[in-house]
Amino acid sequence: MSPFRPDLVDCWMFRVRGGRTEVLLIRRAPGRILPGLWQCVSGSLETGERVALGALRELQEETGFGPDAIEAFFDLDLVNQFHEPSVDGVVTAAVFAVRLVPEAEPTISAEHDAARWVPLNTAHVEVVWPGYRTALERIRDDLSDPGRAPWFALTLGGERAG
Repeated sequence: MSPFRPDLVDCWMFRVRGGRTEVLLIRRAPGRILPGLWQCVSGSLETGERVALGALRELQEETGFGPDAIEAFFDLDLVNQFHEPSVDGVVTAAVFAVRLVPEAEPTISAEHDAARWVPLNTAHVEVVWPGYRTALERIRDDLSDPGRAPWFALTLGGERAG
């Protein structure tokens, strides 16, 4: 097997409050590529960094969420590919999700200028990219199903749980 490393990691954040699933959307700040875009955490891997751990590092850097805020960590079994004109090539992103404690509130980095919790269905309508909608569908269809969710679960060390 010859695995390839993705260019980016994406990490979707959600919580369950009062039986309702909410997704945290963060808005890209002015002066960056795609300013104003509502998105999940996204960033590049560091040299030699494990892919899943890169997602957790980016989560901490962009939102301040560390292990105490995380109830569960998931590999969404999704790798998005898209053409990015700024690099004149196709970019790949491995996609993850974290279920946060119900009271979780972000401390966003300078990469973003706003954050808001929205119902899962609202997030699905508001996000721009098809890959984002697919990730939200995985949260809705797989992670909310107690029979399926364990198959996607990872430890905070990036290993398959259970």
